Amino acid sequence: MELRERIMAATKQAMRDKAADRLSTLRLISAAFKDRDIAARAEGQEGGVEDSELLAILAKMVKQRRESARTYEEGGRLDLAERELAEIVVIEEFLPKPLSEEEVTKAVDAAVAELGANSIRDMGRVMGVLKARYQGRMDFGAVGPLVKDRLAG
Repeated sequence: MELRERIMAATKQAMRDKAADRLSTLRLISAAFKDRDIAARAEGQEGGVEDSELLAILAKMVKQRRESARTYEEGGRLDLAERELAEIVVIEEFLPKPLSEEEVTKAVDAAVAELGANSIRDMGRVMGVLKARYQGRMDFGAVGPLVKDRLAG
């Protein structure tokens, strides 16, 4: 089932279940998707936005909520931090299963070998390949230093 359809089905189910917090998060996701659709039309992109872009939006939403939760915890606002963490759980339902550390290492090695990357100048190309293949399944903030180590060594 397509990502949008899964989210719409989950939204309808949340309405039936009267799950207000879950419904709120699902509506935030839908709104983010609609904003991206509008931006795509403004750019002249017809036919809608691909699932890979939608997964990138979801990954960004998770990252934003993790940062917010950390900030709230540091500020002693545990109630708000818990709300952010609950939203992360809902959003992550729609993301593909993250790769394990071992799988990430193999993916980085494969991308480096495929491109014949041998210097730090190739880092952008390697990251581009990884982002195209593993969007939503890798934390690219953590993968960047790994790629850098591979290319520097």
